[in-house]
Amino acid sequence: MGKKGEVKLLVDGKRTDGRKLDEIRPLKMVIGVLDNADGSAYVEWGNNKAYAGVFGPRECFPKFLANPYKAILRVHYNMSAFSTKHERMRPGPGRRSMELSEVITNVFENVIQLEKFPNTAIDVHVELVQADGGTRCTAINAVSLALADAGIPMKDLVQAVSIGKIDGQLALDLNGDEDNYGEADMPIALANRNGDILLLQMDGLLTKEEINTAMGMAGEACKKIYEAQREALIKRYEV
Repeated sequence: MGKKGEVKLLVDGKRTDGRKLDEIRPLKMVIGVLDNADGSAYVEWGNNKAYAGVFGPRECFPKFLANPYKAILRVHYNMSAFSTKHERMRPGPGRRSMELSEVITNVFENVIQLEKFPNTAIDVHVELVQADGGTRCTAINAVSLALADAGIPMKDLVQAVSIGKIDGQLALDLNGDEDNYGEADMPIALANRNGDILLLQMDGLLTKEEINTAMGMAGEACKKIYEAQREALIKRYEV
C-alpha cells in the first residue's frame, strides 16, 4: 500500500470514481464464454476483467498426485502482462500469482464436493486481462460461476468483495488507487446460504469496531453479488 496522503481519495464525501463509500463498482457477469472448457465465466467489475475456465473432473496427471478418496483441485491464477496501467507484469507465474492460486484453491476446497470424484483432478484457470484493485475477489466470483457452469457439485456459490479504509473512512470494493494509497484493505469471501467465511485477509490496520462494521458491509454487498450470479446462471440456461 502507498503512503497515506499521497493521493486524495475522497472529495466532498465522494470517491474519485463518483461512488459512495458503501457502493460497489458496476458488475457484469457472463457464463459459457470459452468453448473448450467444461465450464467458464467472464466477470467485469469496474475496470477488472477476468476469465475463468474449468476443466474436469478428469483423469489426474501425473498419476502419483491422485487421491483415492477425492478429487484434487488445482487453481492457476494469472495476471496478463498487459493487465495493469502502471507497470508491465512479467510473463509467467510469479510469487503473487502462486500465492493467489493457493488462496483461491483453499476457498473452493471448502465448498466443492471433491469426495464425489476420487482419483481425478479439477483444473481451474483464471486470467486477469485487466486489473484495477480487488483482483482476487473478481477472480473468486468468476471461478464460482465457472464451476457452476461445469456442473461441479458445490455446497454453495461463493461471493467475494474487499472492504478498506480510505482517508479514515471504511469503503466498499476498493479500486486500484484506493488499494494502493488507502490505509487498509480486507478481502472477504462468503458462502451464500449460511454466511460461512471462506476468506478473510487484511493489509493494514482496522479496529475491532471497524472490522465488525466492515463484515456487515461485506455481507450486504455479497447478497448483491449473489443476485448478479444467479441472474447470470438463469440467463445461461433459460430456454
